[in-house]
Amino acid sequence: MTDPAAAGRRAVVTGISAMAPGGRGAEAFWRNVLEGRGALGPVTHFDADEFPVRVVGEVFDDEVLPGVDPRLAVQTDRWSQFALLAAEEALADSGARPETFSPFDLGVITASSSGGNAFGQREIEALWSKGPRHVGPYQSIAWFYAATTGQLSIRHGMKGVCGVTVGEQAGGLDAIAQARRAVLHGDARLVLTGGAEAPLSPYALLCQTTSGRLSACADPERAYLPFDAGACGHVPGEGGALLVVEDEDGARARGAERPYGEIAGHAATFDPAPRGAAGPGHGALRRAVELALADARVRPGEIGAVFADAAATPALDRAEARCLAEVFGPAGVPVTAPKAGYGRLYAGGAPLDVVTALLALRDQVIPPTGPGVVPDAAHRLDLVTEPREAALRTALVIARGYGGFNSALVVRAVPS
Repeated sequence: MTDPAAAGRRAVVTGISAMAPGGRGAEAFWRNVLEGRGALGPVTHFDADEFPVRVVGEVFDDEVLPGVDPRLAVQTDRWSQFALLAAEEALADSGARPETFSPFDLGVITASSSGGNAFGQREIEALWSKGPRHVGPYQSIAWFYAATTGQLSIRHGMKGVCGVTVGEQAGGLDAIAQARRAVLHGDARLVLTGGAEAPLSPYALLCQTTSGRLSACADPERAYLPFDAGACGHVPGEGGALLVVEDEDGARARGAERPYGEIAGHAATFDPAPRGAAGPGHGALRRAVELALADARVRPGEIGAVFADAAATPALDRAEARCLAEVFGPAGVPVTAPKAGYGRLYAGGAPLDVVTALLALRDQVIPPTGPGVVPDAAHRLDLVTEPREAALRTALVIARGYGGFNSALVVRAVPS
């Protein structure tokens, strides 16, 4: 939560990006979300016939992403390459030129769930099939959680506050909150933040199946159904988003156009250990939501829309729905989960939700939950299934991570 040292300052988002199934670039992604286009389909990166997962969300078929410098491509996993492309878009969108800042006024804080899985698997396969001389030197760094932060720091000359958060989907909000804190406390003038994920390699997908939370449905229109009576797990996807966060006064002084919005409040909690067969609770999640609202100094009635975590397992959906009903009242706030149309992107998913929320504030429209979702009345939610015009000033983004992580973040429109 914000302390008195940051009073009177605003951390605002001046640049956004999107690398998502069905939409590369923030505006293309936004159009697809508003039109309710599904972007889920079969695995094409490798032969997945022996895996229980039949449907995923892919961005590109190519192993090396178009637009990535070949010199960086050999050093990096696909996950870092997504971030490199997203960073270029976000910085260009913000109008900020890193070379005009002191490098120590610039920071990079990203999120990761599991690092460079595909890169690591490829190198380990070379080790066991050909021997140690066939393992490349970049294996030592490309798989590591902080590899993306390091690559972005080097590429853009950002030598100030840097770091990485690891909390599955919740980590994406935690990274943005850390960037906000750095800006509000004067530790940085500008921070590149957010996250990306590339979890669709054989080893990565195998690891995910152990959670028991992945959908095995082969129908792209029925595979990911949060808050639906037919919910049967989530669909994993690749991609993410990076944002440029700055001090508002500094951003306006350098001539930035109107910011997308303010990172107004945040809180994170952790679930207690499960007891018996009661399943996941909602108390810690509710506390994260309430603390984030308090940090932003807003009342529940001031929230215009909630961008849900949307785990799409019956127990987790019930817990999130109960949390929202208790905080906002039954069906007391519009709730949406656009990720049902393109997949759950883990560390990249929550930053992409923040980008979506900011675009909703800009255009005064709540985007729909992914196609095919029929709200289960038992959840007592006002689930948005068609684009809904609304007078939006403030939105809440919720993210949970496997293992008990909860995070909630409030974004707010900035006065002209």
